Amino acid sequence: MTVIAPRAVETAERVPEPQSPGTRRRRRSPGASPCWALVFLGPTALGIAAFYLWPTVRTLIISFTKSGPFGGSEWVGIENYTRLFQDPELIGALRNTAIYTIIALIGIPLAVGIAALLNTAGLKGRSAYRTLYFIPVVTMPAAIALVWRMIYNGDYGVLNAALGAVGIEGRSWLTDPNTALVAIAVVGIWAGLGTNIVIFLAGLQGIPDTIMEAADLDGAGPVRKFFSITIPLLSPSIFFVSVISVIGALQVFDLIYMMLGRSNPAMPNTRTVVYLFYEAGFLDNDRGYAAAIAFLLLVIILILTIVQFRLQKKWVHYE
Repeated sequence: MTVIAPRAVETAERVPEPQSPGTRRRRRSPGASPCWALVFLGPTALGIAAFYLWPTVRTLIISFTKSGPFGGSEWVGIENYTRLFQDPELIGALRNTAIYTIIALIGIPLAVGIAALLNTAGLKGRSAYRTLYFIPVVTMPAAIALVWRMIYNGDYGVLNAALGAVGIEGRSWLTDPNTALVAIAVVGIWAGLGTNIVIFLAGLQGIPDTIMEAADLDGAGPVRKFFSITIPLLSPSIFFVSVISVIGALQVFDLIYMMLGRSNPAMPNTRTVVYLFYEAGFLDNDRGYAAAIAFLLLVIILILTIVQFRLQKKWVHYE
C-alpha cells in the first residue's frame, strides 16, 4: 500500500492543468482601469457641462423669473411663456425665420453644383476658385454687411446700376419690406457657400473611381452619373450640411442687425426670433422673457433636428 505524503498532495493540487493554445489566459493590462477613461474624458466632460449644459439649465431657470429694474429677480412661473405665446410679434418672427431658413437651403444644391464643377479633372485654376469661394467664410461679418449694404443701396448701389444698364428699374432693397428679407438671405447664402463647397468636395473625392468607370462602361452620360451615382453617394454630406444650415439659419441675427437698423421700415418683415430675443434681453432688459424666447428657439431647433434624423433614413445612403 502506497502512502502519499500530505505535502505531495498539496503540490499536486497547485499544479495548473495544461491549457490548449486556443484558451490562453489574457492578463489584464494595468492601464485598462476605468479610471484612465475618466482622466481622459474628464476635461471634455467638464467643458461640455460648464459651457453647454449649465447655461441651458440656467436659461430655463431664468425663463421662470422676472427681473427687477434695479437687479434681482422673482419667481413668476409660466407667466413669461404665457406672455410669449400671446405676443403677436412672435408669429411674425417665426414666419420671418422660417422664410429665411427656406431661402437659405437653396444654397445647398448651389454648393453641390459648384463643388461638382470644381472637382472636374483637368480644370485649370481649381485651387484659385476654391480660395475665392472660401474667402467670405474668413471675412468679418461686419465687413460683409458693409459691402453688401453698398451693393444694395437704392441710390448708388452696384446692383441697381447693373439693372439699369439692361433697362430694369432698381429699388431700395433693404428698406422695401417685400425684398429686405430675401436680400439678406442672399447674403447669408453667399457667406456660407465656401464652407458647404469644402464639405461637398471632400465627399466627392471620397467616391471611388471604379464606380464611375463602371458607369462609363455601361454608357451612362454625365447627367445620369451625377443624379444616379454622385448624389446618392454624396447624400451623407448633403444631410450633414442640411442639418447645420437649418440650425444656422434659425439663429440668424448678425446680418439683420448690421445691414438694417431699428428705424428701418422693413424691420417688422425681417425681425427673426433671435432678434426678438435681442430686443427683449438687451434693449428692454427683460431677461426672463428673453430666456423664454431662447428656450423656445432651442426646442424648435431640437424638434427640427430630430425630424431630419428620422427622415434621413429614407434618402441618405451609407456605404
